[in-house]
Amino acid sequence: MMESANQDVNLNSPNKGLGVDSLTDVPVGGATSNAASPVVPPGLTEEEAEELRTELTKVEEEIYTLRQVLSAKEKHSCELKRKLGLSPLNEFKQNVAKGWQDVQTSNAYKKTQETLTQASQKTSAALSTMGTAISKRLGDMRNSPTFKSFEDKVGNIKYKVVGARGNGEGVASPTETKPVQDNAPF
Repeated sequence: MMESANQDVNLNSPNKGLGVDSLTDVPVGGATSNAASPVVPPGLTEEEAEELRTELTKVEEEIYTLRQVLSAKEKHSCELKRKLGLSPLNEFKQNVAKGWQDVQTSNAYKKTQETLTQASQKTSAALSTMGTAISKRLGDMRNSPTFKSFEDKVGNIKYKVVGARGNGEGVASPTETKPVQDNAPF
């Protein structure tokens, strides 16, 4: 049966729910030695083991104290934020805005932005040059004798299929070298 007076009620404590002296009363590894004298680990003298236990106790007490101080500071911070009208959402928005500003002012972001701008300008210039070259080449093709011959043949085929009424004009000769209507896509 555990005594409630010795019970540590701090849930963050490493001794959660254990009595202060409960660890020294439990025999380790089935030892039947005197329960009042703790077992000394191999390689340590009794004085060194006692010194380490004392230091451990002090560190655990400091941890407990620091947790209490941190908890009090967190409560105070929440109270101040409440008085200032800062909600978690507003705080999140401010953090995101600050983070984005930090990203934009970073050297990596600036270098990436410069590189992308240069790449965009070069790509735009290349596409413009390519578009001009294609237009010129298509214009040259349209004026070539091969294309003219092809255009005449298509006109003749259209004449044979549709006849004179497809152009809205009178009957034209199938051997005519000029097309009746110039609807070429180029």
